[in-house]
Amino acid sequence: MGLAYQAVHNSGEDYLQRELAADSKHQLIDGEIYALAGNLFAQLRNRLRGTPCRTFIADMKIKVGEDFYYPDVMVVCGQDNEHDYYKTAPVIIVEVLSKTTRRFDQSLKRLRCQALPALQEYVLIEQDKGEIEVFSRQEQWQARYYYLGDDITFLSLGVTIPVEAIYEQVNNEDVVAFLQQKTAFADNA
Repeated sequence: MGLAYQAVHNSGEDYLQRELAADSKHQLIDGEIYALAGNLFAQLRNRLRGTPCRTFIADMKIKVGEDFYYPDVMVVCGQDNEHDYYKTAPVIIVEVLSKTTRRFDQSLKRLRCQALPALQEYVLIEQDKGEIEVFSRQEQWQARYYYLGDDITFLSLGVTIPVEAIYEQVNNEDVVAFLQQKTAFADNA
């Protein structure tokens, strides 16, 4: 699923007009527009420019055993060109949690993907609150949690991204409260 960034009810026509001009893919669900991990995709793609790593967003499959999945975001480094329509050696997999995918993304899919030899980090982004969970091979797949105000360093890529940048234009209670607090702090400084 994705990250909500519109609090107002949107019609199908509103959505389609915005989608034509959008840089990343979105979905319209019950009147709310969701970015499909577009912020993190853009951050990773920009920081990995000029490296052997490629960033994919929701349109490239990975093969895990005999199963195929569409991660919300995936980074592949080096040679994984055996197939044009799926990859087998992602370094990072990112999933944005939703009510319908949460249980699967957090458990069975995560465990299956962690068996991929190339995978170094599996990332779960909450869409309804400002929380990101990172499982790292380097840390024996133990979870680390990151919140608004934190920076995440993806060890396998040597890339650091502020959590705030990932939640940019996202409208949930955590983000709104964080931005209000940040504004109040700046006004008092």
